[in-house]
Amino acid sequence: MENALAVFEGKKVRKKWHNDEWWFVIEDIVAVLTDSVDPKGYIKDMRRRDEELSKGWGQIATPLPIPTTGGIQNINCSNTEGAFRIVQSIPSPKAESFKLWLAKVGYERVQEIQNPELAQKRMKELYKAKGYSDDWIEKRARGIAIRDELTDEWKKRDVGAEREYAILTAEISKATFGMTPSEYKEFKGLKKENLRDHMNDLELIFTMLGEASTTRIAKDKDAQGFIENKEAATKGGTVAGVAREELEQQSVQKVSVPENYLSKPEQKKKLEDKSKK
Repeated sequence: MENALAVFEGKKVRKKWHNDEWWFVIEDIVAVLTDSVDPKGYIKDMRRRDEELSKGWGQIATPLPIPTTGGIQNINCSNTEGAFRIVQSIPSPKAESFKLWLAKVGYERVQEIQNPELAQKRMKELYKAKGYSDDWIEKRARGIAIRDELTDEWKKRDVGAEREYAILTAEISKATFGMTPSEYKEFKGLKKENLRDHMNDLELIFTMLGEASTTRIAKDKDAQGFIENKEAATKGGTVAGVAREELEQQSVQKVSVPENYLSKPEQKKKLEDKSKK
C-alpha cells in the first residue's frame, strides 16, 4: 500500500511509500515526541533553535500527497534518515525508543518487498486481532489484491495519481451501490474509518465485482487516459450494480446496510446474527 498509518506508543504517524522507502509526516513525528498541540509552531521554533537543521531543511523535508480529512494535501515528510536528524533536535525521553521504532518499520517494509507473503500475513494477523472472522479476512485480502490490480492497470493507462483514482473509485461505487464512498461512509455512520473495514461479506463481494469488472473492461477496450477509464469504471460498476439489484429482488433484502463494526467486532456480530436465525 502506498499510503498507510503506523502506530508508535498508541499515537498515529502517517507514512507514504515514495522512492522505494517510507516517508513519515514530520508534523506527526513532532506530535508523537513532544505531545505538542501545535506541531507546526514547534517545527518553526525547532528550526530557529537548530541552524544546521534549518540549513538542510530542503533535503530533509519533501512535500508528498497525504490523505487528510480535507482530501489529499501536500504535507512535508522525511525519510528514515531525515527523521533521525529531526529526532536529534527534539529533547524527548521517547527519542531512543522512537529511533528503534523507525528502524523496525523500515526493515519490515524491506522484508515485505522481498517476500510479499509477509505483508499478507501481517495484514491478516492485524484483522484477526481486531476481531474479524477468517472468512471475512480472506475476502478483505482478496479485495485488496483486486484493488491493487485495478490501480496498476490505471497507472499503465495514463490515469493520474490519487485525485483521479478517487474520482474513478467513486464512479464504480456509485454504479455498484448507488452511493459514492463518502456517501457510503455517511450511510454507515463512519468518519475517518476505512469504509471497507466496515463492510459485510456481500458488500465486499460486490465491491470486488465492480473493481474486477472495471479492470477487465479497461483491458478489453484498451482504455487510455482519464476519460476513457472513467467510462470503463461506470460500466464495471454497472455490472456489479445490476447483479446487486437482481440479488435484492430475489432475496428481498438490501445488500448495503448501515451497520458497521465500531461497537462490535465483525466475528462477534456475525455469531450473534446466526443465533437469531
